[in-house]
Amino acid sequence: MLTHGLVVVLSLCAAIAMAIGIVVRQRATIDVPSEQGVSVVMFRTLLRRPLWWAGTAVAILGYVFQALALIKGSLILVQPLLVSALLFALPLSARLAHRRVRRSEWLWAGVLTASLAVFVLLARPGPQAAIATLPVVAVVAGVCTAIVVVCVVIAVRVEGWQRAVAVAVAVGVLFGVVAVLTKVVMHTLDERGLLSTLVTPAPYALVILGVFAVLLQQSAFHAGALQMSVPTMLVLEPVVAVFLGAILLGEELNAGRYEAIALTFVIGAMTAASVALGRDQGAYEAELELEATRRAS
Repeated sequence: MLTHGLVVVLSLCAAIAMAIGIVVRQRATIDVPSEQGVSVVMFRTLLRRPLWWAGTAVAILGYVFQALALIKGSLILVQPLLVSALLFALPLSARLAHRRVRRSEWLWAGVLTASLAVFVLLARPGPQAAIATLPVVAVVAGVCTAIVVVCVVIAVRVEGWQRAVAVAVAVGVLFGVVAVLTKVVMHTLDERGLLSTLVTPAPYALVILGVFAVLLQQSAFHAGALQMSVPTMLVLEPVVAVFLGAILLGEELNAGRYEAIALTFVIGAMTAASVALGRDQGAYEAELELEATRRAS
């Protein structure tokens, strides 16, 4: 019980840091032209902004909390809890912009909070099954790579909400893979030590994919139509992570028939609340971008 509680606390700490990082980095991109949403120019601009570095530092701290939670925690428990970042991003964004949170936003926040509480009580990971074989890992890696490449190619060729959704799907898949790699690295580090971990390809793949995922996420923040991209990436990430955790790591949910039914309804409520809050958050950020563009012109 103590380990379960500690995993939940670390996951919520990760969500808080993620929320701060998201809001701050969104603010850093507000006045960047939308046509630079997926470009080297945008990254060069952001690298010269202390605000972006501050948001990135907090986001890294959130990842550290997530990694610590995954040492003993299952992807089934940790990843869905990270969706609670929306609960913290909503009032923080409103505070910085000197606006009030609407009643509908508080309502959806309450639905998400209650759903998360029930999920924590019911989501008990079962004993881990067999680890996937190398051919299975290769097939999964190929499929994920193909999805990300196709999404990036589409994002470069389109604009508006289509670009936002394409980039968000790539980000969701990448961060889902990053979560699985983080679980593998932290488990190996805990069981075998640093040297044994460093001789495996997992930590190096984690660094490369993590950096690429962060860069793509930044593009998603400024690809336009954030009310589409924000909920897409936040909901897709835990889905991909849990799905890959089941296939590659053999993670299973220990739940009876009625618990499984309750979890199905809870996950549905979490998804609906996340989409609603993400759209509200994204719509407001889009308004700020429009105002910044008008002032610049």
